Amino acid sequence: MPTESPLDHLVINCRFETDAAQRLFAGLGFTLTPRGHHSLGSINHLAVFQRNYLELIGLPADGGKLRQEILDSPQGIDGLVFASRDALASHAALSEAGFGLQPVQHFSRPVEADGAERLARFSTVRLLPGQIAAGRVYVCQHHTPELVWRPEWIRHPNGTRDIAGLVIVTETLEKTQADLARLRPLSGGFPLDLLKPDDFAGRYGTLADHAPRRADFFGAIRFHCDDLAGLAGRAADLGLPLIRRESGVSVALPQFQALLEFVP
Repeated sequence: MPTESPLDHLVINCRFETDAAQRLFAGLGFTLTPRGHHSLGSINHLAVFQRNYLELIGLPADGGKLRQEILDSPQGIDGLVFASRDALASHAALSEAGFGLQPVQHFSRPVEADGAERLARFSTVRLLPGQIAAGRVYVCQHHTPELVWRPEWIRHPNGTRDIAGLVIVTETLEKTQADLARLRPLSGGFPLDLLKPDDFAGRYGTLADHAPRRADFFGAIRFHCDDLAGLAGRAADLGLPLIRRESGVSVALPQFQALLEFVP
């Protein structure tokens, strides 16, 4: 079971390249859950931590139902998801804050647990597209958290123990700050680091060349990691662009236009 955190999870949209994303993150030393199949028409793998998780979401290539919002969204870091104990109450709070919202959405996916198939169930409240220019933002209520936060999935060979923050790149810094401020009752103290494009390039150097070419985007996911040297070695073995500094290790995932930053 998760400990309290305002962040539920972050999402990388893999579209039709989920197999490649699975190999990549396993190669970086993450423990990934078995592939899940949502009732909405998407597939996923999770890297689960004590308080939150990373979701690698994609689309099935078997000719079946396809989830439209994943089709409509760009590849890369494309989901900032806050935790909710009551999706209906979160809908009311976000509406009062002035956000345009989709109706509360309920969905599920089968999970193999303790030798039996069970149904993991979720309720979400999604901001209408464009409310936050950098990417999709929503809240998620877990009705069956015991089917996500399982002991066998929480330990990672690369020493990663938690998501520490999200870097958001925006050309309209003041507007984005104001938009995110309206989310504060739900976002709590989760670190959102806003940077202008030039500052993003200055921080990440040549790795920023692998980020999206948009005015606003989710630029980098920051993780707490206990084995930075080992993580850097894994990234180098995969041939991934990386920068090592005293403060941590930054890795680019060119195929997914995403940056990962690992700090103590």
